[in-house]
Amino acid sequence: MKNKQDTPGVSAIKALLWFAWLLIPATMKRFCLLFLILLTAATSFGRHRVPDLKLFKADDPHIQYFGRVDFSNAEAPRIWAPGVYIVARFKGSTCQVLINDEAGGSNHNYLEIVIDGKNPYRIKLTDKVNVINIPEGLADTEHTILICKDTESNIGYIDFEGIKCEKLLSLPPKPKRKIEYFGDSITSGTGMDLSTIPCGAGQWYDEHNAYMSYGALTSRNLDAQWILTALAGVGLVHSCCNMDVVMPQIYDKVNLRADTIAWNFDNYKPDVVTICLGQNDGPKQDSAQFCNAYVKLVQAIRSHYPQADIVCLTSPMGDATLTPVLKKYLTAVTAYLNTNGDKRIYRYFFSKQYHNGCGGHPDLAEHKLIADELTAYIKQVKGW
Repeated sequence: MKNKQDTPGVSAIKALLWFAWLLIPATMKRFCLLFLILLTAATSFGRHRVPDLKLFKADDPHIQYFGRVDFSNAEAPRIWAPGVYIVARFKGSTCQVLINDEAGGSNHNYLEIVIDGKNPYRIKLTDKVNVINIPEGLADTEHTILICKDTESNIGYIDFEGIKCEKLLSLPPKPKRKIEYFGDSITSGTGMDLSTIPCGAGQWYDEHNAYMSYGALTSRNLDAQWILTALAGVGLVHSCCNMDVVMPQIYDKVNLRADTIAWNFDNYKPDVVTICLGQNDGPKQDSAQFCNAYVKLVQAIRSHYPQADIVCLTSPMGDATLTPVLKKYLTAVTAYLNTNGDKRIYRYFFSKQYHNGCGGHPDLAEHKLIADELTAYIKQVKGW
């Protein structure tokens, strides 16, 4: 078959247009090409829907909160403690999270962002007022977002002011199982995440990651809610680093300080409580003083949680000097409480020392191993 040939008239027009193009100056040619590129881009952009984001304030009933939160201002709930997390479900390909940071001095909080339960990532808040843009590339469908405070209460509070998205959707009910973890820097996730800043290269809190700490991991292993009632440096009878509080003074507070808002224990009734203290007390504490204080703390917790199983833990970073002492003390404490009628008090001794993070703390990989140990033990206790 022969190729179709232009008619003489069409051939003449093509020749005329080509001749005219040759006569156009180079600058004009570039302008014409730029115009065509912009026209093509505008046409392409018009084919993609631009999301119309609406503000859903923090008191929207579709938003779920987990942990110790101060709701004095319902439109800007205030969060101090590590591991407090917020969950919402939205429709669309993007959203924005509005969070204010106390940003006291050189301190800035870190947050963990998780979309659809995958690929958690940390961000650092650098301003008092922050608009966090969720990375582009999400499918234009329904998504779940989790925002977790990764840093210590003494780094400062954050105020959550809401989410901007196309539409906020209903979430499924919260997990029925609940666990609370009382502890120090190990429990709060201090010094564990070296993925961006190595030890000693930044601020002391740059390696905090409460979301990936052993308590949060254990709870996710067991499909349970979690609360981390933990403060770096705190002890049972003696705290380190010139701190002026010990755990019995702060265990019942929202921001884990002795002089602040009382926590309403009716808001959360855990099935399991773990206590991981003693690292900051050290191995040379008076045994009677330590054990008496431990018994009183357990009894105080029991008064708020009459149905919980309470597990007393050795320190995961305890060395060959501290660990034998803690084993001896916890054996005595649990035996005393069991003998006096509380049969739901247990003890668990970690299998080894975990200390590859900053300042001898467990690192990310070790927190997973700690969580695996604790998960197995809680399954044994609860039959989960």
